[in-house]
Amino acid sequence: MPRLKDCPLPISISPFLLHLLNSISPFFISHLPSLPLFLYSIGLTMPFLFAAIFHLLWHAHQVTASSPVNSTHRSQQAYSHSLLANGVARTPPMGWNSWNHFHCDIDEKTIKSTADAIVSTGLARLGYKYVNLDDCWAEGERDNVGNLRAKASTFPSGIKALADYVHSKGLKLGIYADAGKRTCSNKMPGSLGHEYQDAKIFAEWGVDYLKYDNCYNDGSKPQTRYAAMSRALRNAGRLILFSLCEWGQEDPAKWAGSYGHSWRTTGDINDTWASITSIADSNNIWGRYAGPGRWNDPDMLEVGNGGMNIEEYRSHFSIWALMKAPLLIGCDVRSASKETLTILGNKEVIDVNQDSLGVQGRKIRSNGGLEVWAGPLSGKRVVVVLWNRSQARAIISVKWREIGLSPSTLVAVRDLWKNGCICCWTCLQDVYYDTS
Repeated sequence: MPRLKDCPLPISISPFLLHLLNSISPFFISHLPSLPLFLYSIGLTMPFLFAAIFHLLWHAHQVTASSPVNSTHRSQQAYSHSLLANGVARTPPMGWNSWNHFHCDIDEKTIKSTADAIVSTGLARLGYKYVNLDDCWAEGERDNVGNLRAKASTFPSGIKALADYVHSKGLKLGIYADAGKRTCSNKMPGSLGHEYQDAKIFAEWGVDYLKYDNCYNDGSKPQTRYAAMSRALRNAGRLILFSLCEWGQEDPAKWAGSYGHSWRTTGDINDTWASITSIADSNNIWGRYAGPGRWNDPDMLEVGNGGMNIEEYRSHFSIWALMKAPLLIGCDVRSASKETLTILGNKEVIDVNQDSLGVQGRKIRSNGGLEVWAGPLSGKRVVVVLWNRSQARAIISVKWREIGLSPSTLVAVRDLWKNGCICCWTCLQDVYYDTS
């Protein structure tokens, strides 16, 4: 294995310091099976160091490698004018959504107690601020003047009162609507043809976030229907984050940034390993269109819903963080386990997601289920995922050049799941990771 004396150093180092650095530089790491590892390197005080971040994820349990990491790898279209260029969602939105766990079984007591739990668990302090109602919150028909109205049996106090309660906790309220005649549950009216009316009442109620679905539409282009709601929100008199849920059918990454702040790139997620790996692959190809104020959305988190094990949930959360996905909790946080809260509450992993550079990490190599994902972060750092998606133990390697670093680069490496320094000084040209 190379040692520091074998690598060209940009400054002279005393023999004593060289001996000290060599004592902590080996980078061959071996750990117990099935424990995802997120490595995060930080800049050291010496000016010649180029700090890098490594997210090393593996799981014993597939698209083609792309070019090396490049912080400027975005299309010009990614910076086209947005109808909602209002300063909202400069980092991926974080919060909670009712659908994955509760589906239509929601009421104001559940939403209020969830808001309470987001605060009491400390999740709010970490950035989880949106409390989002999904489908089924409204009556089946509009009132006599055409307004949506909260379902009296489940939200007797109304949405305005609920928003006031959520705001009193220092959080924000999100709501659900649809760019068709009915919502996907077929239990409440859609907003097609009522865009300005609905946007206005959402603003009056104090809504901060709108998830806008795509069911029961009239067959017209989604670009037309989503643009209508975008214009309505722009004129509603309140800053409202606009999340387009078109399911990726017409490549919304190419156009949705002109209308909203995030857009679904895939169909619905479910609480299985096959679902999250497939969705990660599908979302990966759209990275160049993402950036501050405009995010690819691979759907809500399933962490804590019980369909996967802890290691799989760590992998799920880490990949979503690397891809700069919106981090919307989908479990019942009121009864979440300690392990679930530890995953959702990992501040260092969250910091990768919320990094100000806003570049979506992406897959740069895949070989038989052994994958390397990476992306640049602010402050001359890089996040890297070494992900074993095969059924067997394996060693995954990555070369400096694959992640945009020169062979002589010195880095500091931090494990974001163990919250400690793995390798403080190294200039190895190759990194090997044993997934045993």
